[in-house]
Amino acid sequence: MKAVQVIRPGVVQLIETERPVPGSGEVLLKVLYVGFCGSDLSTYLGKNPLVTYPRIPGHEIAAVIESKGPDVPEHIQTGRRVTVDPYTHCGHCAACKQERFNACEHNQTFGVQRDGAMAEYITVPWEKILDVPELPDRELALIEPLTVGFHAVGRGRVTPQDTVMVMGCGMIGVGAITGAAHRGATVIAVDIDDNKLKMARKLGAKITINTIKNNLHETLHKFLHGASPDVVVEAAGNPLTYKAAMKEVSFTGRVVCIGYAKEDILFATKLWVQKELDILGSRNALPEDFKGVIQYLKKGSFPLDSIISKIVTIEEVPHAFSEWADNPAPVFKILLKF
Repeated sequence: MKAVQVIRPGVVQLIETERPVPGSGEVLLKVLYVGFCGSDLSTYLGKNPLVTYPRIPGHEIAAVIESKGPDVPEHIQTGRRVTVDPYTHCGHCAACKQERFNACEHNQTFGVQRDGAMAEYITVPWEKILDVPELPDRELALIEPLTVGFHAVGRGRVTPQDTVMVMGCGMIGVGAITGAAHRGATVIAVDIDDNKLKMARKLGAKITINTIKNNLHETLHKFLHGASPDVVVEAAGNPLTYKAAMKEVSFTGRVVCIGYAKEDILFATKLWVQKELDILGSRNALPEDFKGVIQYLKKGSFPLDSIISKIVTIEEVPHAFSEWADNPAPVFKILLKF
């Protein structure tokens, strides 16, 4: 079968490899679509500290069940269209004991710590598939990236009474904006790209702020009549946005951190104490986040065609990575279609 492999940073090639055989408790999936994730781009650029090479990337999956191994329950039927929860958990670490499996100390995510889904066929434990026949194939591949933002909103305990500011309107920010709006919150979207802010409006943001053109603090003060956001979701992974999140969130507010900053950040620690802030990390997603995204997508209001920046064939993947690396700003989501 054909697969995509990142041989080393900056080098992607197509390979021929053996079609996998499902073992006990596993299903064989024929992959239909795979989304390009920011972590895949980091792998390509050599900036992903969790990856080893060579690596088959990809964990945003739309697939169909091709066959089953032994000990797979009867209700798991071939021909069903599914997506995949791409994380593993050990069941024994501190996180797993609290049923926070998304933060398992020994997690291995498809395409990062283990080979992923940019291949014609993959095998996965049957417990990791989600049967979603109501959604089109392309939306199946968007479920996982949206769950990351939905999980962050859950970590922030967002309610309809909250004002939520999302800093960074890439695909992870899209999930946070959508998740907060889905919960009924008032959403403020912050970015430096007007096209991304326009998309944020489509997804439910009531206020958008381009921080190249506007002073963030003054604009927030104007729009919120002197108040501050109850929750800030940092989805940009930039030292400046991390600092701004701490500064602009309300007293007793919640700051939820998804983005990985590429360098250590010095904070004014007095803000933590004086404001009595909850500073929360957010990683991956839980099963309930997948259910929440699926429920949202079934409403049919998600602007699918606007979110998908490009659909490529497997032969076009090496060029797609190179092109994305050279100009990442306009890209929401690239899909590989098998």
